Amino acid sequence: MEKVDLALCLAVDASSSVDHDEFGLMLGGYAAAFRDESVAAAMAAGRHGAVAVAMLLWSGVGAQAVAVPWMRLDGAAAAASFADQVDNAPRLVAPGATALGEGMAAGLALLAACPAEATRVAMDVSGDGRHNQGRAPGPVRDIGVAAGVTINALAVLNEEPDLLAHYVAEVIGGPGAFAMETPDYEAFAEAIRAKLLREIGGAAIA
Repeated sequence: MEKVDLALCLAVDASSSVDHDEFGLMLGGYAAAFRDESVAAAMAAGRHGAVAVAMLLWSGVGAQAVAVPWMRLDGAAAAASFADQVDNAPRLVAPGATALGEGMAAGLALLAACPAEATRVAMDVSGDGRHNQGRAPGPVRDIGVAAGVTINALAVLNEEPDLLAHYVAEVIGGPGAFAMETPDYEAFAEAIRAKLLREIGGAAIA
C-alpha cells in the first residue's frame, strides 16, 4: 500500500448494551459518513491524497474482530466501496461486557499492522458504555500515545449521560485528541460525519 496521510482504526462498541437496531444505526451511520462528499474530499486533500482505514468490532475480553480490513481511500469511489463493506459487515463478536481497554489494545495492534506508511496515526473509539471488564483503558491509552497514536472518541449518551467525562479521562490522548458526544443512535450518522471531518481533514479542513 502506498503512503497515506492518516492511518485510522475505527474501534466500534458491539457489547450487549448495543442492541440489534442500535448496531444497525451505528454501522449505517459510519457508511453514510464515508459516502458523504465532504468526507471523501477530505481524504484526498492531504499531501499523499489518501487515508488508510480499517474497522474493528469489540465487546468483552477476547471478543474483538476486524469487520473491514485496511483499505486505501483516495476519493469518493474508494470511500463508497469501504461504506459498502461496512454496511454488509456481520456482527462478528458476541454481545457481552464492555472491555473498552481490550478493544483499544486490539485497535492499537491493528494500527501496528497497517500496510501503509502513514504521516498520522489515529484510533476512533465509539460506544455507549464505560469500561467494565478486562484491562483498564487509561494505561492502554498511554501505550498508544507513547507510540505516536492519537485516540479520539464519540460517546453515545443513550445509556450513560456522563459517558463523555469517562472518555475524556480514560480514553482520549495524543496530539490534537478530542472527544465528542451524540444523544442517541438516531443522531449517530451526523455526529460521526462531523468527527471524521475533524479527524481526517486536519489542516485541509481548517
